[in-house]
Amino acid sequence: MSAKFISVEGGEGSGKSTLLSRLKKLFEDKKVPVVFSFEPGGTELGKEIRESLIKNRNFFSARAEALLYAAARAQHMDELIIPSLQSGKHVIVDRFVDASLAYQGVARKLGLKRVRDLNEWATNGLYPDRTYLLDLDPQIGLSRAKSRQALDRIEREALSFHQQIRNAYLSLSKMHPERYVLIDASQKPDEVFGLVQKDLLGYLSADG
Repeated sequence: MSAKFISVEGGEGSGKSTLLSRLKKLFEDKKVPVVFSFEPGGTELGKEIRESLIKNRNFFSARAEALLYAAARAQHMDELIIPSLQSGKHVIVDRFVDASLAYQGVARKLGLKRVRDLNEWATNGLYPDRTYLLDLDPQIGLSRAKSRQALDRIEREALSFHQQIRNAYLSLSKMHPERYVLIDASQKPDEVFGLVQKDLLGYLSADG
């Protein structure tokens, strides 16, 4: 079985963290070699950039924001993702290039092509083999996020910003049906996990 690169995408409060924690336990129980990571993050540099981008800083221009995400991603690729795949481990990440396309390309209005070109350079053109999109009405997602913690810089954006992100993700899923799996994230966590588990284990075993 060749190592696969898997991403989980979705707007704020869509349940990515809950899903990923359950997937991590699933693979640990099955003793399948998998590396879990997240963006921006996954490396020391990525975590420092995340701290600036996500928390309480409000002085970034849209272009600077896009460049910082790409820088974190380039380091993530070189330090963790590529070495893990080359060693035969599957890699599952919380967000990847599609997040930049949705957030910076569309919602920040920088343009899909410009952001795609930047990130293809940062990743040497690598895209996930499979992408799970947890689709959720942003009003519900933001309500979930607010109920568990104070909203961060991105979560505090206007509802229209988050609606653009959702629409961008749905458009991307239609543009890349060969790798996208659309999941209704309004369902209970058990149902979401069950759908992803069935598809992902089937996908990985089909390659074995």
